[in-house]
Amino acid sequence: MKKLLSTVLLALCVLTVSAQAGDETQKPNFPTNAPQLEFALQLKVTLGEAFGIDNTQHGRRTVIPITGGTFEGPNIKGTIINGGADYQLNGANGRSELEAIYCIKTDDGIYIHVRNRGIIASGKDANDNPSFYFKAAPQFEAPADSKYGWLNNSLFICEPEWSQGFKGIVLNVWRVK
Repeated sequence: MKKLLSTVLLALCVLTVSAQAGDETQKPNFPTNAPQLEFALQLKVTLGEAFGIDNTQHGRRTVIPITGGTFEGPNIKGTIINGGADYQLNGANGRSELEAIYCIKTDDGIYIHVRNRGIIASGKDANDNPSFYFKAAPQFEAPADSKYGWLNNSLFICEPEWSQGFKGIVLNVWRVK
């Protein structure tokens, strides 16, 4: 009798769990409050002649020298220092990983190190239409005791803006709030 009762209870539990798992009215409770973005600055980066290193153990490496430029935002303004570079690793599938390393100097003489990592991908979307994706996440290293210390304590994202009259790349940068 005890065995029969245990079997019946087990069967009821399995049926209850199965019914709940199959209930399509229960939907996951995903968060609805997305992080906000705040415009931080625009970089107008001048570039030198790119060169490539073929057939490395990681793929084709493209190096694009950073020769200067300017930047400006609501709380920051200055110049981009000559001497950095954008190091891109190009895959055969239309995807490139980029890592740009350079320094900027504010109008009031403060140097800030920038390391910008991102992805460039081209291909086809689900409907076989051409697609293009270019986003990056710059990280800033500013003197902590300067008025630019806020750059050290935030995450940033950027994307290019294509400008006909500018020989280089324009990057718009947002701070994730």
